[in-house]
Amino acid sequence: MKFYVKRRKTPQIIIVSLIDIFAILLIFFIVTTTFKTAQSQLSINLPEAKTATQGPGNQEPLVLSITSDEKIYLGDKQLANADALAGALKDHQDKSPNQPVAMSASKEVSFGFLVQILDALKQAGIKNLPTFTQPKEPK
Repeated sequence: MKFYVKRRKTPQIIIVSLIDIFAILLIFFIVTTTFKTAQSQLSINLPEAKTATQGPGNQEPLVLSITSDEKIYLGDKQLANADALAGALKDHQDKSPNQPVAMSASKEVSFGFLVQILDALKQAGIKNLPTFTQPKEPK
């Protein structure tokens, strides 16, 4: 009796379908990275305002952020106090005088601390300071 010995096929990976999957993934990552915007990693609870309006989007402002524990950030750089803020803003105004500055302060920040910040802004020569708020949600 003769037995036929079946030859085993060597395993093969079908590359054509893998190329399709990689192409789709590449397109996905290209499209999703175009929607990415530079966003600060600070968690700020913005106050609500009934009369807030959208500002003109001419130029991206330098954001002055104040957290609820009264830490000051100018862009991504943390500053020690309000006096350091005045010096940093003067340096920024010298380097790029046309870039606007906007403030994003948490609603838990004390009024006295905000007065110190506004005084530092006045010392730096900042006259018009837009602030970030969130629209008031109707109940």
